Amino acid sequence: MILALDTSTPATTVAIASSGAVLAERTVVDARRHAEVLIPLVMEALAEAGGSAGELTHVVVGVGPGPYTGLRVGVATALSMADALEIPALGVLSHDLFLTAEGADLPREVLIATDARRKEVFWSRYSGGERVAGPGVDRPAVVAERWPGVAVVGDGARLYADVLGPPLPPLLPSGGSLARLAMRRLAEGGRFEPVRALYLRRPDAVALVSPR
Repeated sequence: MILALDTSTPATTVAIASSGAVLAERTVVDARRHAEVLIPLVMEALAEAGGSAGELTHVVVGVGPGPYTGLRVGVATALSMADALEIPALGVLSHDLFLTAEGADLPREVLIATDARRKEVFWSRYSGGERVAGPGVDRPAVVAERWPGVAVVGDGARLYADVLGPPLPPLLPSGGSLARLAMRRLAEGGRFEPVRALYLRRPDAVALVSPR
């Protein structure tokens, strides 16, 4: 039984999966409430799936890229739960989830763009389902100039549609997408990422050089 969770975007999203199927999924879209809603969503999903935390065999988490405050909530929670339950914690690049979204019908060439704040986007470039560039962080105009005419997916494309072009769905990743991707990689012996938050830039908060 797999717990999948991602907090790399305004969405806090979790899913429970077992035996190749997603049993339960919960999502709240609120960039300010990741820490508040994550554990309640996990408990709700476990209850719907008819399981308990003690039955989990893996915790899989989207490691970003994403803004510092929200992303660290998911990564820290995944590591804490895995340590407490003595099970593996596995990382997946959050942009990979857009390609496995239920019902997604994306072209072969696609660019994932998610909101990085500061008038920038996190981006990853895919061809035939494989990541060929990124992840990186740039201003939308730089991304559009680098890959003109490539279809764009994600909430970053929605925010900067005047520069990047109209976005294709999905706009946000989902726990179900993460669970399906994790099950496939586990079955095929696929590669997972280290469970470390991928910020791509330094946090705003810095230590004082000298005490006041």
